[in-house]
Amino acid sequence: MRRLGTGIGWRPEIADAVERMPGIDWVEVVAENVCPGHLPDALLRLRERGVTVVPHGVSLGLGGADRPDEGRLTALAERAEALGSPLVTEHIAYVRAGGALTASPLLEAGHLLPVPRTRDALDVLCENVRIAQDALPVPLALENIAALFSWPGEELTEGQFLSELVERTGVRLLIDVANLHTNHVNRGEDPAEALAALPLEAIAYVHVAGGFERDGVWHDSHAHPVPRPVLDILTGLAARVAPPGVLLERDENFPEPAELERELGAIREAVAAGRAAERAVAGTAEVPALGGVAAGGVGVLARPVAEPVAGVRERVGVAQAAVLSSLVAGTPVPERFDRVRMGVQARALAAKRAGVVAKVAPELPVILGAGYREAFLEYARQRPMRGGYRLDALDFAGHLLKLGRPGDAGARHELRDWWLDRAGPAPRKRGLVDRVLRRRV
Repeated sequence: MRRLGTGIGWRPEIADAVERMPGIDWVEVVAENVCPGHLPDALLRLRERGVTVVPHGVSLGLGGADRPDEGRLTALAERAEALGSPLVTEHIAYVRAGGALTASPLLEAGHLLPVPRTRDALDVLCENVRIAQDALPVPLALENIAALFSWPGEELTEGQFLSELVERTGVRLLIDVANLHTNHVNRGEDPAEALAALPLEAIAYVHVAGGFERDGVWHDSHAHPVPRPVLDILTGLAARVAPPGVLLERDENFPEPAELERELGAIREAVAAGRAAERAVAGTAEVPALGGVAAGGVGVLARPVAEPVAGVRERVGVAQAAVLSSLVAGTPVPERFDRVRMGVQARALAAKRAGVVAKVAPELPVILGAGYREAFLEYARQRPMRGGYRLDALDFAGHLLKLGRPGDAGARHELRDWWLDRAGPAPRKRGLVDRVLRRRV
């Protein structure tokens, strides 16, 4: 069975361009953004052409202290089966904290947050991975994430943490070279050292993406061109192993198709340069083809994973809840954390919430006009997320209405109608959304 090859993240905004783009061997979709029974026609046409589609989850939170949610695992499994995927992928991250485990309010981050590289956190992660592997119909690969802050008192490097995770669970790795660059700028971690410590036989595929630097902090935006340092890390990885697949991620600010094709060309060139360097030094080093994964093997030997000892999940949960609460609920930053970086992360989370809510509820920026962003950021400083972004949009609108806002009576009436239309069991006014959105033109 063939390798994945060169791919691109499938997004509705570029669906037509991807369908016409030459040299696309496979695509990756955000798992939570597709419905198994109602797959987009453009995605189905790619499948009919034999293009591999891999679902990429963002909400499972396997690095969190709680056991994986059965409903989320079932949903991820359904998408893998509907798409005929050879594997599914997720992140080494936590996305929520608190709740029954810590006897505190459940908080949602709306973002991927780093887990501490400690023995406790690794024990919990390994058990969560085992639970997920048992529930999924295809192999699982996990992605290293980008982070704006570090946990104090970490016991393992990134390479050691990932290597032991693979050894203990047999999980495959999705290596994001852009995230290695982010962590180099933000946390001083050497990408070459991380690559040298990785179990190369476990790599399922590679992510490449762009970002930007502001005030000495690198933001992994997925909305900017891929910079040369990221391509250089890709070349360094390819000099060690032939990656089974490489994928370009772009989530917004989409350029013209020709620009995306040029970025894909630069990615191919970076991989080719690394492979040529490897052959010049020591001959060809290959990892098992992805077909071996689809056939049922994971390519690495895993030792049994024991349930974390009593109290481990609680300790990890309390620590994660304290960090998340400081980021989204305004509680004090835990001791020994970099307060400046935590402030940057808190502002980034609020800004992301504002942007995503504007996408899932595009009527709100129309109704509120230029005051939308300021009003949302004020709300976000007071109110943590208590669910997904659609619920966040409803909570935001309800919060404004309780305050008697917006000041304009017509806009307030329109916001009230929108909130009532969404908050009830069924829409009240069928034409409300179209009527509001027509104000854009």
